Amino acid sequence: MKFFTIHPVNKNFRNHQNQMSEKTILLDHGSGGLASQKLISELFLKYLDNPILRNLEDSAVLENQPGRLAFTTDSYVVDPIFFPGGDIGKLAVHGTINDLAMRGAKPLCLSLGLILEEGFRLEELERVIISISESCSEAGVPIVTGDTKVVPKGKGDKIFINTSGIGLVDPEINISSKKAQEGDAVILSGTMGDHGITIMTRQAGISVQGDLKSDTMPLHNLVQKLLNELSSNVHTLRDPTRGGVASTLNEIAENCGLCIELSDESLPIRPQVRAACELLGLEPLYLANEGKCLALVSWDKAEKALAIMRSTKEGSEAVIIGRLVAGKGGRVIINTPVGGTRIVTPLHGEPLPRIC
Repeated sequence: MKFFTIHPVNKNFRNHQNQMSEKTILLDHGSGGLASQKLISELFLKYLDNPILRNLEDSAVLENQPGRLAFTTDSYVVDPIFFPGGDIGKLAVHGTINDLAMRGAKPLCLSLGLILEEGFRLEELERVIISISESCSEAGVPIVTGDTKVVPKGKGDKIFINTSGIGLVDPEINISSKKAQEGDAVILSGTMGDHGITIMTRQAGISVQGDLKSDTMPLHNLVQKLLNELSSNVHTLRDPTRGGVASTLNEIAENCGLCIELSDESLPIRPQVRAACELLGLEPLYLANEGKCLALVSWDKAEKALAIMRSTKEGSEAVIIGRLVAGKGGRVIINTPVGGTRIVTPLHGEPLPRIC
């Protein structure tokens, strides 16, 4: 299957040329014929062209890439597909780059899989592809292979995206939640809940005073700078996406068998995010983030790590929010301003459908 060879999912192919505008995706775009070829040449290659992709082969061959490989994949079904601060295309690129970065990998390339619904406007598809192109260009990580499917109207919801990524990991780097150690500082690279509350308010049609927007951004440059200067002192990296900071920290605590102790006063939350959460009855700790990372670093290197992160645009608002302690393993607790503590459990249920 060549790059962006497009197939209709239903086998009883019908030509809807007379029923639908040519400005929308048709089942004909899934025939593998002229309409498919036109979509490839006039849209996908127009914005995503590079020497590897241009070959349109069944798979991309990466020459001379020695070392340990990291591989990841993720799917994106956000609604709405365009939102303040980003869109589904930018989210897909950044999300997969960040998944690689959280294992200490330097991202090399991505694949792009699209599932398009018949009737999806070509103008909106072009906006998504342009966003993907710009995001890849800014991050320095190209799309090298991919595929598209078209499903009949009513069998999808405009567009779903799958991106997979390959990265190189330095032999000296071994990042894992199992590597977290007692005494490690917990550093969050910026404010919590920006993406989740932006999508939630859009879905609910709620207007909140202040600049609510998604925090989606690639984090590989921040991570590489941190690893270049601190190396083995960085034990764990995670991006707190679905389930937010609370669920991610619970996973880390469970994997390393230690207790994570947070300071309530240190948790970074924008005033407009806090206000929206109070209005909707949501807890910022459980809201998705798409451009933040948690770094668990040796306590004696915590201030240096904080300074490194703050020296980057991605981590300019980084803050130490807690540390790992001995005690009941697998727990996350918060020390409150009045001297009490409360247990933070993983997310139960799904308060924000289709947020990423």
